[in-house]
Amino acid sequence: MRVLLAGAGGREHALARTFVRSPLLTELHAAPGNPGIARVGRCHPIRADDVDGLVELALAHRIDLAVIGPEAPLVAGAADALRHAGVPVLGPSAAAARIEGSKAFAKDVMRAAGVPMARELSEPVAPCVIKADGLAAGKGVFVCQTQPEVDDALPKARVFGETLVIEELLVGPEASVFVLTDGERCVTLPAAQDYKRIGDGDTGPNTGGMGAYSPVPALPDAVVSDIVEQVHRPVLAELANRRAPFIGVLYAGLMLTTSGPKVLEFNCRLGDPETQVVLPRLSTDFLALAHAAATGALDATEVDVLPDCAVTVVLASRGYPESSEVGVEISGLADAESDGTVVFHAGTAQRDGSLLSAGGRVLNVTALGPTMAAARDKAYGAIERIHFPGAQYRRDIALRAVSTSE
Repeated sequence: MRVLLAGAGGREHALARTFVRSPLLTELHAAPGNPGIARVGRCHPIRADDVDGLVELALAHRIDLAVIGPEAPLVAGAADALRHAGVPVLGPSAAAARIEGSKAFAKDVMRAAGVPMARELSEPVAPCVIKADGLAAGKGVFVCQTQPEVDDALPKARVFGETLVIEELLVGPEASVFVLTDGERCVTLPAAQDYKRIGDGDTGPNTGGMGAYSPVPALPDAVVSDIVEQVHRPVLAELANRRAPFIGVLYAGLMLTTSGPKVLEFNCRLGDPETQVVLPRLSTDFLALAHAAATGALDATEVDVLPDCAVTVVLASRGYPESSEVGVEISGLADAESDGTVVFHAGTAQRDGSLLSAGGRVLNVTALGPTMAAARDKAYGAIERIHFPGAQYRRDIALRAVSTSE
């Protein structure tokens, strides 16, 4: 199978590593890819949001499956263009991707589907959550405990667009639940928990994600199954009723409140950095599942999951998330991976034989272990062997899960 992977981040590197382990893969192409993906596939200088370029590339290499990692190309209609050209795609149409592209649209779908969610407020009064309606790379959500925080957040949120969604502030741990779907049938992937804030103890501004772990002790399999029945399936049915069937990975971000799980947001693709802990736990061939979903032939009812725990910690550049210091040389990756830990490239570039930082989130250090504590210790041990000036990371990733499971 010839596969085209669109994207350049840690999520895409995790997908690439998963695909190359499948006996079905014959060629892996990436647009644009990154230095980590270049070790296992062929990278092309085409941006993930260059829709015409993706179509030309897919046709030139007779691609059997296109997998679109980031949300922006999906919202822009990349999957539609590829399907129109006859290329099977794992990723929703632009109409279905509005579930992430517009929070107001997502609210409307959830109301129609009867999905439990955060209550909308008519005015931005603390405590509340202020959300930019459109895409904001994970940085358009502002949690406001006080009115001065509200006043500070409003202009920052409007940077991403004038339309805002104001919600009640829910309390509880967050979790991510994913299903892979062909538009009608779906299978549930392992749940994960990610960390949005830049600082330990969930302090500081929101980011694209600073780490994740899987499984989630607060979400046993029976609870995940209930969430899929109460959240994912009704939303998939509602989108189909609106002539926008969803093909790909539907990701529900949830708050586990004392009155039950409530949806905070939907994403139209695999999460980042959740993918980096979800895919390594699969023993089922994910490439086979992805192709089946893309071609409307998903007949699996469940996936096989390893008993191991997975932890990923994001190494970010100096200044992130407000700014990103780039062009800084990185060393120690081979040493970090010597014990089986995997380092996914998220924002890197190769120049003149040196690996340099090229984004806000630079590397994702991922480890598996028989317990959450073992996986966590392994990931943080590997981080100590990686060096680049200004590197920052959280030191409390998966700490809650370790405390819960002990």
